[in-house]
Amino acid sequence: MSSPNPILSRSVAAPGVRQITFGQAINEAIAEEMRRDPLIFVIGEDVAEAGTPFKVLLGLVDEFGPERIIDSPISEAGITGIGVGAAMTGMRPIVDIMFGDFTTLVMDQMVNQAAKIHYMSGGKLKVPMVLRTTMGATRRSAAQHSQSLHAWLSHVPGLKVAIPATPYDAKGLMKAAIRDENPVVIYEDKLSYPIKGPVPEEDYVIPLGVAEVKRTGEDITFVATSSMVYVALAAAEKLAEMGISAEVVDPRTTAPLDTEALIASAKKTSRAIVIDEGYQQYGVTGEMASVIADGAFYWLDAPVKRMGAMHVPIPFSPVLEDQTVPTAEQVVEMAKMLCGRS
Repeated sequence: MSSPNPILSRSVAAPGVRQITFGQAINEAIAEEMRRDPLIFVIGEDVAEAGTPFKVLLGLVDEFGPERIIDSPISEAGITGIGVGAAMTGMRPIVDIMFGDFTTLVMDQMVNQAAKIHYMSGGKLKVPMVLRTTMGATRRSAAQHSQSLHAWLSHVPGLKVAIPATPYDAKGLMKAAIRDENPVVIYEDKLSYPIKGPVPEEDYVIPLGVAEVKRTGEDITFVATSSMVYVALAAAEKLAEMGISAEVVDPRTTAPLDTEALIASAKKTSRAIVIDEGYQQYGVTGEMASVIADGAFYWLDAPVKRMGAMHVPIPFSPVLEDQTVPTAEQVVEMAKMLCGRS
C-alpha cells in the first residue's frame, strides 16, 4: 500500500509546528538568516516597499531598512553583477529576479562569473550568493513570463540549483542556500506561494543534494519536481483506487542531484516516470531519466518515461496554456500503460 510522507501529513498540533504558506516560509527563512548574519542583504526590483509582485518579501524592509532590502532599477544584469561583486568581497547577497524568464539577462554574471570565480582564482575567491527567481506556467502571464528554465543553470558546473515544492522544503532549502559558500539558484513556482503546509518553528536546514520520498509505493516511481510533485501525488491517489501503488520522489535540487535516491526508488518499483514543468526537449527529465536508466537498468520492467512541458512558447490563452504542462490525468494514463493496465 502507498502512504503519504510524514512531512506532508505531520499534524499541525505537534509542538512547534504551524501551517504557513510557501511564501511565508521563504519570508521567514530570509528574516531569520538576516537576523543571524548582518552581511546578508536583498537586492531586486520592487523587493522593498512592494515586497515583490508576489508579496513574498513583504514587511522585511520595515525590520531591516532600505540599506539591506534594496529596491533596484530595472536592470537584471546590473543587479546580479552587484550581487556577484558583493559576494566576492565578503557580503552574502540574495539577488531577486522577478521572473525566471529574465535569467536570460543574467547568464554572463551567473555562468561566466559567479560559477567560475572560485575555480579560476585557485580557490582564493568565492561567491556565496543566492539568486532567487520564479518558474511555472498556468498563471496567464504569457510567453515571456511563464517559462521554467531551471535546466539551463543546472547545466553549469559551479552553480547549485534548488526547486522546492512544499513550504517545509522552501524554508529549509533557502536557509541552506544562504549559508552555502557557493552561488545557489532557487526556482520557486509562482502558483506555490499560497500553498499551506506544516513548518516547524525551530531552526532547521535541508542539505542541498538530498532528495525526499514524498509518498512510498511499490509498483511505479514518479520522480517529480516543484509543482509537479502535487501533480504526481494527485496521480498517485487516483492510481491507488485502481490498485496501483505509486512512489513519489522529489529531488528538491537539480544540482547537485541525488542520483542514489532516484536509482534506489526505481530499483524498488521497477518502473519510473520523470515529471517536470520545464521543456521536455533537452530538459531536466532527460538527465534524470538517464540516471535511472543507467543505474537501475537490470531492475527495470519497462522503459523510463518522461513528461515535461510541450515544445512551444507558453500561450496566453488559458485553454491552450493548460495543455502545455503535464496533468495528473496524463500521469495516470502513462502509469497504467507502464504497469500493463491500459
